[in-house]
Formats: sequence, structure tokens, C-alpha cells
Amino acid sequence: MKRIKKYFLLSVLFTVVLSIYNFASEGKQTEKKVVALDYFFNHEMKKSAEGKEYQYHYVWEDKENSGFSDLGALIESLGAALYKIPKAPMFAELKNVSMYIIVDPDTPQETPNPNYISDSSIVEIVTWVKRGGVLILMANDKGNCEFEHLNRLSEKFGIHFNEVSRNKVIGNNYDMGRLDKFPNHPIFKNIIKIYLKEISTLTLKTPVKPILVDHNDVIMAGSKFGKGFVFAVGDPWLYNEYIDHKKLPEDFQNFKAAKNLFQWLLNKATVIN
Repeated sequence: MKRIKKYFLLSVLFTVVLSIYNFASEGKQTEKKVVALDYFFNHEMKKSAEGKEYQYHYVWEDKENSGFSDLGALIESLGAALYKIPKAPMFAELKNVSMYIIVDPDTPQETPNPNYISDSSIVEIVTWVKRGGVLILMANDKGNCEFEHLNRLSEKFGIHFNEVSRNKVIGNNYDMGRLDKFPNHPIFKNIIKIYLKEISTLTLKTPVKPILVDHNDVIMAGSKFGKGFVFAVGDPWLYNEYIDHKKLPEDFQNFKAAKNLFQWLLNKATVIN
């Protein structure tokens, strides 16, 4: 009888321990890092064949060369969720995401009434980064990006986008956009060469550190800010046209570099429950 009682108690104890483990495991599986993409400062529209307007150019759902659909699929494969922010960012919304990407803010030539990065938006974004957010800033070259207001934001973190156009590429001469000298950094692990075309270089203030420098030009930089982090590059860089190999020659490793980049940044990002 005592033996039966003993086995019964052990069985109950095992069941309780197993339940606790399963509960913890389920909780772990539901934890998600959330990568948000700006749809407000970059807000280019065009019409479909049916005459319906839709947003395109550096957005998740754009599957053409101009889109970020491939990058979105890559981020999801790393275990993160995708999100979009269609209005001026507010801390109340940003606190629910792990990472926020701002790409190529519009000029009047791209959008009739651009949504410029306002001082109030800057306050919201800076507060979020300071409290642990990971911000990615991707500009573009001179004439294809709104620099004045973007720099008001980036300079809060010690980063200035220079209004230039470096790595101009003529036709299919892809090697004109080649970069192949890399520091010992997680982004460039097992990378031989990448492609960036027509980019704005960066000017940094201490303590911001360059990540990639080529011929004395800063191409990429990172800045720890409060509990958060900011990554900057002067090009949209990882859109579909230059992350796959429909156009880009096979020996360029933008896709692999993108995976390295987001693995590195997701490790810095906060888990959102």
C-alpha cells in the first residue's frame, strides 16, 4: 500500500513538473521579436492596372524589384514578426516593437505632399531607442532622399548623412558598386563581397563607431544609445533587386550579409510579449 502511495505521489509530482515545463516552453514559443517598417515618411503611391492606388517602394508587400518582400521573408525565417507603421510614430506604438526601420524618406519629387520627419516624431523615436529600441536608418543618394529632416533625427545619435552619391554604377557594370574589404564584424562573417550603389556616406560624432569604411568614406555605422542601438547605412541596400540574383551576379553576397545583419541586430533587440 505504501509503495502504491509512493508511486502515486511520484506520478503526481512528475505531472506537475511536466506541466510547468510545458507552460514555460509555450511561453517561450510565443515570444516574438517584432520588426516594424515605416510606411509614413516613405509613402510612394502608384495605380494598378485597374486604377486602384497602392503603396510600393521599400515596403513589405512589394514583390517587384523595388520592394522589401524578400527581406521580410528573411526576417521571418529568423523567427521575428513583421509589422508596419503607417502613421507618424508614437512611443505608445513603438514600445510594442523590437526594431524600427526608416528607409529613404520622400522628397517632393517622389510624393506631392511628403511626410517629413517632424520634431515631435523625433522625440518619440529618441525616447523609444533610449529605452531599448533598435533603429535602422537607410538613406539614399543625393536627389533621391530627403536629407534635412532625416539628419535632424540621425544627428540625435551622432550620425549625419552626407548629401552625396558614391558608387555610381553605369549600366550592368556591377563591380562599380563592389565593396570587398571588411573588418572583423558579425555583419561580414564569411562575406567576400557585397554590392551598394549610389549611396550617401556618413559623418560621425564620438562615441559613434564606423562599421564599414572604404577609401576613408564611412559606409555603415552603429551607435549605442541609452539601452538601445542605431544602425545607419546610406542606401536602401537590401531591397529585392539587390538581395536576390535576378540581376545581381551570383558572387555578390547581399543576401548573406542581410542575414548576418539582422541576426546581429535581433540579438540586440528586446523580446516583445
